[in-house]
Amino acid sequence: MKNVLKQNTSAAKTLPSLAELREMGKNLRVKCPRSSHSVWQAPNNRPDPLQLLEQSNKGRLPELIPIRYGRMVQTPFTFYRGAALNMAADLAVTPVTGMRVQACGDCHLLNFGAYATPERRIIFDINDLDETLPAPWEWDVKRLAASVILACRNNGFSKEEARDAVLSCIRSYRERMSEYSRMSVLEVWYASIEPEKLFDSISDRESVKRMQKRLDTARARSVLEHDFPKLAVIAGQSPTIKDNPPLIYHPSGEDEADFLARAREGFAGYRESLQDDRRVLIDHFELKDIAMKVVGVGSVGTLCAIILMMASEQDPLFLQVKEARPSILEAYAGKSFYPNHGQRVVNGYRLMQSASDIFLGWTEGKLGRHFYIRQLKDMKLTPLVDIFSPEWMLQYAGFCGWTLARAHARSGVPAQISGYLGKSDAFDTAIADFARAYADQSELDHEILKKAVRSGKVDVVMESE
Repeated sequence: MKNVLKQNTSAAKTLPSLAELREMGKNLRVKCPRSSHSVWQAPNNRPDPLQLLEQSNKGRLPELIPIRYGRMVQTPFTFYRGAALNMAADLAVTPVTGMRVQACGDCHLLNFGAYATPERRIIFDINDLDETLPAPWEWDVKRLAASVILACRNNGFSKEEARDAVLSCIRSYRERMSEYSRMSVLEVWYASIEPEKLFDSISDRESVKRMQKRLDTARARSVLEHDFPKLAVIAGQSPTIKDNPPLIYHPSGEDEADFLARAREGFAGYRESLQDDRRVLIDHFELKDIAMKVVGVGSVGTLCAIILMMASEQDPLFLQVKEARPSILEAYAGKSFYPNHGQRVVNGYRLMQSASDIFLGWTEGKLGRHFYIRQLKDMKLTPLVDIFSPEWMLQYAGFCGWTLARAHARSGVPAQISGYLGKSDAFDTAIADFARAYADQSELDHEILKKAVRSGKVDVVMESE
């Protein structure tokens, strides 16, 4: 035992200090200057954007692909949200330091929001991690920054207002990463961001009042009083999910019985993925119905569904089932360690979020598709980015930068990243330049999709409001 303790003590002495870690990060500026991140210029061999979109359609439900294109064609910002694979291919040729973290993979403004923790607190965090994978930290930062510019342009802001917003985002990331670098590992792991913390820094008190009202409404919501009447109907003795085609629907004819049977089989696998106490919890409920559900922009065409569970006639639970395909980062950052992509996503949530849904689990369908499952809604609040004022966008972009820094600090080495970022605004301005240039690129790519739609090369379904 003494020898073991001696060896462990010796090993502990070899751990680098915080100052040494910061210096290691600072030294990375030699091979990857912070200014090098400012450049975006499409290479001559850049893949055709439409071909990449077609590539990302493989395995999707063909009847839903026109809906996907209908959502993407609306604005450059909606195009950007659906073109994560396109940007992954572009980011793969940009400079990186070599430091890796658990990355979001599809980091844009609308993949952040507020939701309830298992302890019933509401926190602000990243809330969509379908593409999560260990990868260069810079990729998340650049995708988030470009989304800020596109959102500002979508709202009609000036160039100066857009640049101020993206600088706010990256400055917040840099400064918060510096704060996390001075915390203990456990302090970083326990850190969370409550919306009320954000309100203190907002000078627009009317916006704060509106946001507080939305939070109070979310806290007061119940599945029985709000979600159940909206999503379900009692037909006969058993409740079922309401059809709202083409967004929510049951397979028809003989396919319906087979669909429900396969769902029950997959649900058994999901149950086994839960830890023991969560199995006891889920066993209080009985699966009553399942229906297909079209979600998001990037997820349209993947096999997604909602499940209606009942513990009693007055005790419903809705679960969301999402297909988990290979991450769009895999071709550029390496394959996932996990055999099931649902497991990859679930563990990504647990690594990046300060608190995750208690029903998070994964399964594999009879036909070999991978899925992850979580609650459909749990006090979830999505930011109304389309109606943000310039001041509110600037504040919100800073919150997202803060949140991303906290998520990266959990799996990365914050002192080393902070050492690279430094105290000046050199990195901030470089990323702001990149974001503007890449937003221009996204607008060009969006125009290519629009031309393809006008020529009839791409079919779209435009949904009614």
